[in-house]
Amino acid sequence: MQRDLIVFGEDWGGLPSSTQHLISHLAKTRKVLWVNSIGLRRPKLSKHDIKRLWHKLLAFGKSTVKPSYQGPCPTLIVNPISLPVPRYQWERALAYKLLQWQLKALMKQHGICDPVLWTSLPTAVDLAGKLGDRGLVYYCGDDFSALAGVDHTIVSQREQELVKSANLVITASEKLAEKHTGSHTQVLTHGVDYQLFSTPTKRAADLPNDGRPIAGFYGSLSAWIDLELLKAVIAQRPNWHFVFIGKPSVDISQLAQLENTHFLGERAHHSLPGYSQHWNVSLLPFRDNAQIRACNPLKLREYLATGTPVISTAFPALSPYLDYVEKVATADQFLAALDKYKHKTRNYQQTLSVSEHDWSARAALVSGWLEAL
Repeated sequence: MQRDLIVFGEDWGGLPSSTQHLISHLAKTRKVLWVNSIGLRRPKLSKHDIKRLWHKLLAFGKSTVKPSYQGPCPTLIVNPISLPVPRYQWERALAYKLLQWQLKALMKQHGICDPVLWTSLPTAVDLAGKLGDRGLVYYCGDDFSALAGVDHTIVSQREQELVKSANLVITASEKLAEKHTGSHTQVLTHGVDYQLFSTPTKRAADLPNDGRPIAGFYGSLSAWIDLELLKAVIAQRPNWHFVFIGKPSVDISQLAQLENTHFLGERAHHSLPGYSQHWNVSLLPFRDNAQIRACNPLKLREYLATGTPVISTAFPALSPYLDYVEKVATADQFLAALDKYKHKTRNYQQTLSVSEHDWSARAALVSGWLEAL
């Protein structure tokens, strides 16, 4: 019998994380109760945090979302009321009691019993053993000690507790496995929706179309993007368009003022091949820091599946794909790579290099681990 799941992750419905990809496949054969984000830091008196808190309150009790990912959804998506990152023992007790009360009522209503508890957030550790769960899985996709926007001290403490309590720890990279090493640790590098990204599709209507080549990036425009490197490169290639898809969380004005940059905002996941199949090169312009050294970015295999050339700064997860990725460290190397791939066509060997890494295969492997708990 396949165990039901209670999953603590980010808010379901945006660009899908690796957790969402895996759970969407696991949800085909079992009941899944997905709990939207309970936070990794305490809110501040900022416009952003007040707005987010207001939306959380409005969403309480509702479970209807419009996912960006076009695939199976969990049985139920819960917008919980809780205390984000409680610091004191009484806060922790109150937070888990609030969540326990909400979730037990929903479990009874939907016939969920003896579930496996799956958490991608260390802050959910206090629910372990409180929901009639028969196993605890920690899915670690990030180095939380280096992640921006996190209460690092508290989250690191919760993570240590979680690793000790978990029956299974799944990490997205070897680097993360080194941090959480043990007999109960498994490495599961990220997969790809191979059919979506490898099947030729129509060009996105809002891509520049004046004959100039295009270098493109999609994903979070955050502190781990090397804006200084990009600015130096973009300024020296006015004959190229540089397209960025995603939500900025840092100041991008130094790039936005350049005539040949285009910030298109967020796009649904299923629409991304309409961009990445039709620009000339895909970009991974990361800074060298602890977070990036531990990461296994989803977009790497998605880029590769399109067959479009990839230009990237160095990080460990590139290692299996160095035959298909142009690794750069300086602006001059970046410029030379752009010139090299200006007229490059799709590389079908590159596409095939990720053909065995579909999310369905990853989920089948995880399903076997879950049933062995």
